[in-house]
This record gives sequence, C-alpha cells and structure tokens, in this order.
Amino acid sequence: MAALATRDEDVRSLLAGGWIRYRTSPGLQDLSWEAHTVCARIGQLYYDDPDEARRLFRTLVPGAGEGIDFRPPLSIDYGERLVIGDRTFINADFLIIGGGLVTIGADTLIGPRCAIYTPNHAEDTTSRLEGWELPEPVTIGSNVWLGGSVTITPGVTIGNNAIIGAGSVVTHDIPADVIAVGNPCRPLREITTARAVPAAN
Repeated sequence: MAALATRDEDVRSLLAGGWIRYRTSPGLQDLSWEAHTVCARIGQLYYDDPDEARRLFRTLVPGAGEGIDFRPPLSIDYGERLVIGDRTFINADFLIIGGGLVTIGADTLIGPRCAIYTPNHAEDTTSRLEGWELPEPVTIGSNVWLGGSVTITPGVTIGNNAIIGAGSVVTHDIPADVIAVGNPCRPLREITTARAVPAAN
C-alpha cells in the first residue's frame, strides 16, 4: 500500500486520514479486489488445508497477532488497515468495509455476522455524486465480546472488557467494563465481578 501511495493520490489520502474517491481510484479498487480474492481463497481452503488458510490470513492481515482463530467466510476491504491482538476469535461472516484503520485488541470475541463500517460518504449531493467519502478509524479494546450481528459505524471506540449485545448498532463510543445494547447502542449496566461459572479443576 505504501508503494502504491507514491503514484495514487487517493491511496495517499487514505493513509493520511483524508477524503478519498474510491470509485475513481484504480489503486484503491485494485487493493480491495486483491483483498477479496484472498478472502475467497481462504474460504475455499479452510476445511481442506487449514494451515494454508491461516498463512493466507496472515498475508492478508500483516498486523494480526498470535493465536488468532477465525471461521470463514471473511470479507475485508484492506487487510493492511486492520490490526488484531493476540488470541482474538472471529466467527463466520465477518465484514469490514472501507479503508479506515480498524484496531481490535487481544482476547476479543467477535460473534457471527458482525460488521464494521468505516466510510462516511459526503452529505451534500454534489460531493456524494462525485464519490467523496471519509474513512474513519474504529477501535475495539481488549477482551471485548461482540454478540452476533453487531454493526459498528465509522469513528467508534469500544472500551476494554465491554459486552455488546447481539444485533446492536454501535453509533457512539462505548466505555470500558459495561454491557451495552440496542439501536443505537447504549450502556445498560456495568459488568459485575461476581463469578458466574464454575471454577476449573
């Protein structure tokens, strides 16, 4: 991506956190095409050759930590714009749209059909028709649990240890150590420290 930025204005702007025009950028389209091709290959290989599927995943996401477990299918626009902490689990149908930097902490649990959207399209009709969009970062802390079908919108931060209820749409920051639910997602209560499962022998 850094090499491509030397000859593609929109790639340079993406890396600088600025406005881009995906639909008129051959560089951005090539990058996302390559990423989705690798995602499709991972899905084809996963159950026949899991080691190769994991190798391709690490090629797709150079910022992936150790011990990450995932289930296909995956759909990621730009693997170089994704950082994942150690031991995170990603369930099936994980989707990341756009080029905003996505950072996921260690030991996080991502339920099935979760989606992270990073681009905001221009509001005024002329700019939107011209294809302008502003990718914004999404940050998910460590030891977070996203229930199934959670949607996270551009610019959101979710604090460490938070639990996001299934089907929630996260449009604003969520603090650490809370259970949050709904559309729009809001903190429901703090997480209790009482142990709710039997201790291991």
